[in-house]
Amino acid sequence: MKRLALAAVLGLPAASCLAEPVEIRVWRHDTGDSEMVASKASVERFNRSQDKWKVVVEAIPQGSYTESITAASLVGQLPCVLAIDQPTVPNFAWTGHVRPLDELLPKAAVSKLLPGGRGTYQGKLYSVGQFDVVLVLYALRSQLEAHGVRIATMQQPYTAREFHDILARVRKTGKYRFPVDLNGKAKGEWVSYGFAPWFQSAGADLIDRRDYLRVDGVLNSDAALGVARYYSHLFNEKLAERNPADDHGFEMGRSLFQYTGSWKARSYVARFGSDLVVMPPPDFGQGPRAGAASWQWAITRSCPTPEGAAAFVQHLISPRETAEVSRATGLIPVSEEAAALTEHYRPGGDWRIYFDFAARYALPRPATPAYPAISAAFDKAMSDLRGGKDPAEAMDEAVEAIERNLARNNGYGFSTQSVAVRK
Repeated sequence: MKRLALAAVLGLPAASCLAEPVEIRVWRHDTGDSEMVASKASVERFNRSQDKWKVVVEAIPQGSYTESITAASLVGQLPCVLAIDQPTVPNFAWTGHVRPLDELLPKAAVSKLLPGGRGTYQGKLYSVGQFDVVLVLYALRSQLEAHGVRIATMQQPYTAREFHDILARVRKTGKYRFPVDLNGKAKGEWVSYGFAPWFQSAGADLIDRRDYLRVDGVLNSDAALGVARYYSHLFNEKLAERNPADDHGFEMGRSLFQYTGSWKARSYVARFGSDLVVMPPPDFGQGPRAGAASWQWAITRSCPTPEGAAAFVQHLISPRETAEVSRATGLIPVSEEAAALTEHYRPGGDWRIYFDFAARYALPRPATPAYPAISAAFDKAMSDLRGGKDPAEAMDEAVEAIERNLARNNGYGFSTQSVAVRK
């Protein structure tokens, strides 16, 4: 009663005094300490910045995260905002669990994001991210000089042929049993993320992106078979280890090069200092390529307050918040404005090269709900190649597996008619 009386004295509507912020439920996967601390701080800043919305975050163990989302969607219990791994965004959009963001987020904010900051399906935006990683070749300057190997640059990356010849020549010295470490202990999505860009660099791809329906003649094209043979030769010629016992070949000095992701940047700088060299991936004919996009934010269709959810997501992708996440985690910010606010990724920063790679080389994984099936088929094909299978047979089997999945799911909403309209 006293609160109502005070409102009357001040001439304020009683409802405005009594109103509590509307709760915005957010789910995210539980990750490393630095990212979780940065995420918590960002939420607190948003909640303090206004009094209309209150974000409440629930962190779910990463191992059960996808299962939790799936179960919640079946009973209509999804929160307003979800963290989603970008390659799975089209599947969530196709099933109707997340909504387009084109009308919810300012175009000016979205347009400044690198390709790794956006998740799309059928030409619409469904998710946005704060950070990315990129593929690189690591080596030590001292070892390259000792073997007379030039340092590859963005202006002059290694061609695929040149890289093979360097590996073959270095192996003959006896210094390295396997001259390149291909991050061979990593399984699952690493294989597609790491090696599909080699195919894309040659002019092939996992699927025809003009219609997301054609695979035959794309993943088993002449260009694709050339890369498949190249990959197979690396193991047959013992330039890369077929089944490494651990993932420390480069770190322990057993390999001259390592092909991996920029997530190694912080630990490698601490270990090798200025001797570390960061180079672009090899060029298979049409310029180096690298995978793009990591975990992103989406808004569910069941969210009763999409405008509040959008306000929070817009806060997350602001330059300041993106820069804060980068500072805490070491990951690449996905806008030039955010990069300029960081020590490492600003122009002239010691990690600027990673940002430049992401801006120039990054190609998001195919924006189709079929991607999990595509990735699984590609993973099997690459495993078969490591095991000595004929490249043409391995790639044809991958094509058949993907085409069966597309047929079972009626093309996941893509059709020749819709393609004609988009053109």
